[in-house]
Amino acid sequence: MEQELQRIKAEALDAIGDIEYLQNMNNKSRDMDELCKVLLKNLKLRQNRLQDIRIKYLGKKGELTLLLKGLGKLSPEERPKAGALVNAVREDIEKKIDKLKVHMETAELNARLEQERIDITLPGRAPKSGHIHPLTKVNEMIEDFFMKMGYTVEEGPEVEQDYYNFECLNLPKDHPARDMQDSFYITENFLLRTHTSPVQARTMQRHEPNSPIRMIAPGKVYRWDYDATHSPVFHQVEGLIIDEHITFADLKGTLESFLRHMYGDETKVRFRTSFFPFTEPSAEVDISCVMCGGEGCRVCSHTGWLEILGCGMVHPDVLRINGYDPEKVKGFAFGMGVERIAMLLYGINDLRLFFEDDVRFLEQF
Repeated sequence: MEQELQRIKAEALDAIGDIEYLQNMNNKSRDMDELCKVLLKNLKLRQNRLQDIRIKYLGKKGELTLLLKGLGKLSPEERPKAGALVNAVREDIEKKIDKLKVHMETAELNARLEQERIDITLPGRAPKSGHIHPLTKVNEMIEDFFMKMGYTVEEGPEVEQDYYNFECLNLPKDHPARDMQDSFYITENFLLRTHTSPVQARTMQRHEPNSPIRMIAPGKVYRWDYDATHSPVFHQVEGLIIDEHITFADLKGTLESFLRHMYGDETKVRFRTSFFPFTEPSAEVDISCVMCGGEGCRVCSHTGWLEILGCGMVHPDVLRINGYDPEKVKGFAFGMGVERIAMLLYGINDLRLFFEDDVRFLEQF
C-alpha cells in the first residue's frame, strides 16, 4: 500500500510539475506581448491537462479513490495508518493542483489585462485644429486698424432695397451707371446688394442731420461675375467720414497710413483721377507692386503699380439725399475688396481658392 501511494504521488506531482514548468518557461522566455498570446492560446490545453490529472488520481474512479475503497480489505490495525497515508497524499496532490490552478488563472487575468491595457502616460489624440480663413484674418486686420482710429463698425441687410442700393447713392432709376451693375434682382425693388455703400446711406439717415460720422461697413456683396479675379459673392469694406472741414488731404493721409500698415512702410501709394456717381472728385488708389517692389513684372503688367481701392469726396447730392447739408459738412468715402487686399498681401493669383475649402490651401494661414 505504501509503495503504491508513493508511486501515485510521484506520478501526479511529476505531471503537475510538467505543466508548471511550461508555465514558468513561458513567463521567462517571452516578452509580454508574445507571452499574452501564448498564455491565452495554450491556457485551455493546460487547464484540460490539469483536469485530467485531477480525474486520474482524485476522481470517483481515480487511483487514490480506489485505494480508499480497498481499505476495507486491510486488517483493523492497518486500516487507520493506511487511511492517513492516502489522505495525506490526496491533500498534497490537491494543494499542488489548486496552487497551479490559481497561478494559471492569475496568469490568464494578467494576460487579458495586458492586452486591454491603456497606457495613460501616452499623450492624448488632440483634435485637429482648424485655421482662421485668410479672408477673415484680413477683414479683422482692416477692422482693427480703423477701429483704433475711432471708426465704428456698421452692418446692414444683404437683401437690400433698390432705393438704398442705388437711389440714395446718386444713382436714380434712369442713371446710365446702372447698366454697369450686373445685379442679382429678387423682385423689382429688392436685390442682393452690389456693395456695402447702402450701409452708409442707412447710417446717415439714422443720425441727426449734419452730425459727425466715422464708420466702416464690412460685409458680403453680390455681382454676376465669376473668373480668376471675380466671384459672384465677395467681401467689401467701405468707409465714410462726415464732419466739418473734411478735405481730400484727410482722405489721402488716412488711406496712405492704412496701406502702409498692411503692406509695409516702403509701400508707395498714388491716386489717379476716376469717376464714381457717389463721390466727387473720385480717385483710384494704386500701390507699388508687392511682387517686384515697383520694378515691373508680369503681375503688374510691367507698370510697377497695382490697383487696390477706390475713393473720393462724398458727392453733395448724396449728402443732400440722406439729410445732410453739403454747405455745412463735407465727407470722404472709400471702398475696397477684401479678396483683393488678401491676394496682394499673400501673393495669391486666383480668387476662387478662397471659396473652394481646399484644406491644403487653408492650412497655410
